[in-house]
Amino acid sequence: MTGRLLRVLGAPLAALLVALTLTRAPAAEITDAAGRAVRVPDVVERVFAAGPPASIVLFTLAPGKLLGWTRALPPAAAAYLPERFRDLPVHGRLTGRGNDINLETVLKLRPDLVVDIGSVGATYASLADRVEAQTGVPALLLGGRLEELPDTYRLLGRILRVEARGEALAAAIESMLGEAARRIASVPPDARPRVYYARGPEGLDTALAGSINVEALDVVGARNVAGASAGGNGLASVSLEQVLAWNPQVIVTVDPVFAAKVGDDPLWSTVAAVRSGRVYLAPQYPFPWVDFPPSVNRVIGVRWLAAILYPDLFPEPLEDLTRSFYALFYQTELGDEDLARLLYRRPG
Repeated sequence: MTGRLLRVLGAPLAALLVALTLTRAPAAEITDAAGRAVRVPDVVERVFAAGPPASIVLFTLAPGKLLGWTRALPPAAAAYLPERFRDLPVHGRLTGRGNDINLETVLKLRPDLVVDIGSVGATYASLADRVEAQTGVPALLLGGRLEELPDTYRLLGRILRVEARGEALAAAIESMLGEAARRIASVPPDARPRVYYARGPEGLDTALAGSINVEALDVVGARNVAGASAGGNGLASVSLEQVLAWNPQVIVTVDPVFAAKVGDDPLWSTVAAVRSGRVYLAPQYPFPWVDFPPSVNRVIGVRWLAAILYPDLFPEPLEDLTRSFYALFYQTELGDEDLARLLYRRPG
């Protein structure tokens, strides 16, 4: 085995892999969300997050086992996390768009487990297989869509020996999403609002229904004026003329530049959502409530969107729900100023 590793990986990396293999704890076989059989150590203390969705889930579940963030947190975002976790090392991402880390770096961190959360299709399953084959570190691929997150938390809770917390977080997700679905079910489909999702500083990039980028909008039953995804990543660029033709009742955006200027832009002034003041900038911290990264941060986004689109069905103060969500998932207590900056941030 060592000779082959020397040829394939090079001497330093191969030597590190052999050392890790000799010291690895006994393993149990786990079936991940892609149907892959993965032998996971009985004791897992060091976990490498392959991408941003995994880093958020692992932080909320077992922050002491997370080896680092996939990218640096902006100061405004870090302020919404417990101080001791704001400066975790930044190791880059292993999967997805913008992957910027090599396997030698992964091995130097000496992880017991690699976790990737998101799509469980053949492409990502193949990548997880390749990571295992080239590093000897078990790699789990778990579902990242909203409906899959409870199972992901329960499985990781068992693997990381934090079953009670995994169950608590899974149950909270099920409760929040289930209650939203129950109430919205009373609204006939043709009475649900027509929504345009604006990305980018000009607001002319969007995401189609069915895309993971707007899964939260799909969950609350919004009628996406841009239509449904027929495949691919579900993102599209459109013209202002097309938006004017769609004439959405509501615009949701994650771009503060667009949100700051759209109300004064004469080219957008005839859009129904702009005329009625129904342009909403999604809260951003510590992780955006809509769109990227597509992780558990979008659960609170579902309730935010539901309150915007169906205020009569969701009269509860969003402040109380937000405080509870942040205390449970991010283990941080929001002060009044923190909450005001988060929920009532003025564009610009």
